[in-house]
Amino acid sequence: MTQKSILLVEDDENFGALLKNYLELSGYIVTWNKDGTSGYSTFMSQSFDLCILDVMMPYMDGFTLAEKIKVKVKNVPIIFLTARKMKEDIIRGYKSGAHDYLNKPFDIEILMLKLDAIFNQEQSDSVAHPEQYQIGTYTYDLETRMLIHPLQEKKLSPKEGDLLRILCSHMNHVTPREKALNEIWGEETYFTKRSMDVYITKLRKYLSKDDSVRIENVHSKGYGLYV
Repeated sequence: MTQKSILLVEDDENFGALLKNYLELSGYIVTWNKDGTSGYSTFMSQSFDLCILDVMMPYMDGFTLAEKIKVKVKNVPIIFLTARKMKEDIIRGYKSGAHDYLNKPFDIEILMLKLDAIFNQEQSDSVAHPEQYQIGTYTYDLETRMLIHPLQEKKLSPKEGDLLRILCSHMNHVTPREKALNEIWGEETYFTKRSMDVYITKLRKYLSKDDSVRIENVHSKGYGLYV
């Protein structure tokens, strides 16, 4: 597989150097800039497969940088790394085009798993954009929202269908709770979290005829659909 190229924009010298070295040891090609303006100049002069951006940086913050990047290359994945944990910041991050949003301090192994999930999904999408997902002995048709099993067929509601689609797109990986909440419900609140939990319970029931299929709650991170 061709090495993936990552733009890292992080103003903390020690953390930036540590993360750059870790990513390079994991097989990635990493270009590191220490402020938003130089990060944007670098992005415009080179080609990158993914961007990892701090939020609070000199000259240009990470949200603004992400918005400018997305104007030029709409589909490039972006992960934010930041100490800012307010709901408004998380929402702005996803609205800026982020694939994911990690709060510092974080487990670097989680970041590596997220990178694997993004690049594995891209590889799958490049082969064919699925019209259906195979989930064990179930087939989920995206267009009709039909969940089909040899013993039953179930028409999913729009929210049920969207949630299952997101889980399927991250199959055998963790789907970040924030991503699903903001994409489906448009916000992350106590009530939308409880609503999502109710829909997860419904999907578990719908998929219960195949013991090899499970939806797991990954504490403080999200849900995973495993087959």
